[in-house]
Order: sequence, then C-alpha cells, then structure tokens
Amino acid sequence: MRVVIAGGGNVGTFIGAELVQAGHEVTVVEVDADRVRQKLASGDPPGVRWLAADACEVSEFARAEVDKADVVAAVTGDDEDNLVISLLAKQEFAVPRVVARVNNPKNEWMFNEMWGVDVSVSTPHLLTALVEEAVSVGTLVRLLSFERGRARLVEVTLAPESPAADHEIATLGFPRDSTVVAILRKDHVVVPRGDTPLTAGDEVLVLVTDDSEEAVRQLLTGR
Repeated sequence: MRVVIAGGGNVGTFIGAELVQAGHEVTVVEVDADRVRQKLASGDPPGVRWLAADACEVSEFARAEVDKADVVAAVTGDDEDNLVISLLAKQEFAVPRVVARVNNPKNEWMFNEMWGVDVSVSTPHLLTALVEEAVSVGTLVRLLSFERGRARLVEVTLAPESPAADHEIATLGFPRDSTVVAILRKDHVVVPRGDTPLTAGDEVLVLVTDDSEEAVRQLLTGR
C-alpha cells in the first residue's frame, strides 16, 4: 500500500516508521526543508521517503506522487493545513482514503466529507473516551468512528443491573446493523459467539451505526 503523510513532525515520523515496518511504501511530505535534510542525513526512520514540499500547494504536493497513493494522512499541527491537504488529496488527486488529524477539538465538525476527510482523529476526544472507558460502568462510551462517522466502535462495562447480564448474545436481539466484536473479561479477550453469555463486569465492544446505537445502548445499559 502506498501512503503519503503530510506533516513530518513527531506524529508523522512515528506513523511513517510504523507503516514501513508493516511493509508499506511511505512518503513523508514536510514543509521544513531543514528537518527533511536532517532526516535524510540520519536515515531515521529507515525506509521512509522524505520530500521537502508544501502539501497545501497542488504543484508541490504532486511531487509526492499523491495520485498513486492509496491513503493520505494529513497530520500537521495546523488544522487549517490538514483540511486543505485533505481537500486536495480527494478532489485533485482522487485518493481513495484520507485520514486527518484534528488538533483543536472545536474544529472537529469541519473534518467531514465536504473537506475530503474520510476519517478524522481527535486526540483530545480519544483520550477523553479512553478515560471514560476506564472509569465508567453501565455507560456507553464511543471509542472510534469509521466511514465518516456512519459507523463507530462503542464500549460498555456491564453493570450488575444490566438487562444483558447473564444472557447469551443470541437471545438479546441485537439490531442487524450492529455486531459484538469482542468481550474483555478478567484480563482475557473472549471471541463472541451466539451462545456466549454476558456477565456483570464484562467490557463489551460493539460496532454500531447511527440507526442501531440507541437500541444497543438500551440492551446493554437499560437506559
């Protein structure tokens, strides 16, 4: 898979290194020419192609062969730049999948398909969700969104009074457009099947849509 990462800071560098280790072809586009020279001189991370260019300019961005990319990740520290990069990737280069970093949570509402964003990642919101997931019992917590927010991964730690406690998954009547993907039970991962019983204290991970989220909430929390 060919990946173009716009933004060669710590986030972009880390993502690039991880993707190269996974066997992907990665180009990091960074506007700071001095940083690019340092990276090229050090060869770190190995296997990553570095390009000194302004990803907000079409002609400059094109030098990274964005038209051949399977994925573009806009991960600069500036939300305005990430939106411009996402829009260029989608409209000018027809990139199939565009992932964008949200630096300021107040700007997250703009990171949508109108700006060419397929998936947005807001670190503050993700951290908040993980904190809630760690301390909340009997509450549905949104962890990640997919397909421009039309699908999401949610988590519920079952309370003793949960209507799902001590029932097998197949008997609970989950909506057809939802799927129980994993159960975390006493530090073990349980692969869910129809005859798998849910018990109080289980952390239940469910993939839901807008239409099924409320019904799943009722099934697992009773409210």
